[in-house]
Amino acid sequence: MKFLRYGEPGQERPGLLHTDGTIRDLSAHIPDLAGAALTRLGDLAAVDATKLPEVSGNPRLGPCVAGTGKFICIGLNYSDHAAETGAKVPPEPIIFMKATSAICGPNDPILIPRGSEKTDWEVELGVIIGKPGKYLTEAQALDHVAGYCVINDVSERAYQTERSGQWTKGKSCDNFGQIGPWLVTPDEVPDPQNLKMWLKVDGQTMQDGSTKTMVYGVAHLIAYLSQFFTLHPGDIISTGTPPGVGLGMKPPRYLKPGEVVELGVEGLGTQTQTCLQD
Repeated sequence: MKFLRYGEPGQERPGLLHTDGTIRDLSAHIPDLAGAALTRLGDLAAVDATKLPEVSGNPRLGPCVAGTGKFICIGLNYSDHAAETGAKVPPEPIIFMKATSAICGPNDPILIPRGSEKTDWEVELGVIIGKPGKYLTEAQALDHVAGYCVINDVSERAYQTERSGQWTKGKSCDNFGQIGPWLVTPDEVPDPQNLKMWLKVDGQTMQDGSTKTMVYGVAHLIAYLSQFFTLHPGDIISTGTPPGVGLGMKPPRYLKPGEVVELGVEGLGTQTQTCLQD
């Protein structure tokens, strides 16, 4: 199943993408795609989608999950991406947090911060946690997944690496976390380690990769993270990016106002964002 949230920022309602391509409202069945509702998404399979109210027009899509407590990102998790940046593959997953205030809808604009000259793109596979988990094994890990989604882990490279301290400030600017369009349930993603992913800037392909080249797979990441803190429903894990980021180009190439970024992950939908000066 493909779940989504639609409406203006802060007023999103839960919805379902019907097989006929229409959006159907789920407000009568769950208050939002958040918290306890994520633990029982499977129950909604019994709902007759044809009897759900159809949403008219072309509403804005919000982030496909609400109430996120932790937005956890994994750095240098693709061997070919590590190579393009001249970095070594880490002996354990590199973890950093992205502020939840960066979260926005899949087609909301990329806001280039004032003074930024190195705003970059990163298509990533997102994992949305569906039930609490702590000290999980890899065998248990995937049972805690509510669904998968597309994420653009937008990054300001100068803020990230040239201004001392942690990566967080280069990763957490407003609208640096486009999530969605859909939360796709695991039954539609039989192998999260075999998904094609791509990103274009103004129609030019920049990233063309696959989750096959992840260093640490989804099950490993969930189990690993759960050794340090409890994972809660609504937590998001952004699992890293394949090669083709602006930082890795020679010379580097970064986003400018007016450019259009398109990206997608196989089976999980696509995003389109216009770059605007903040």
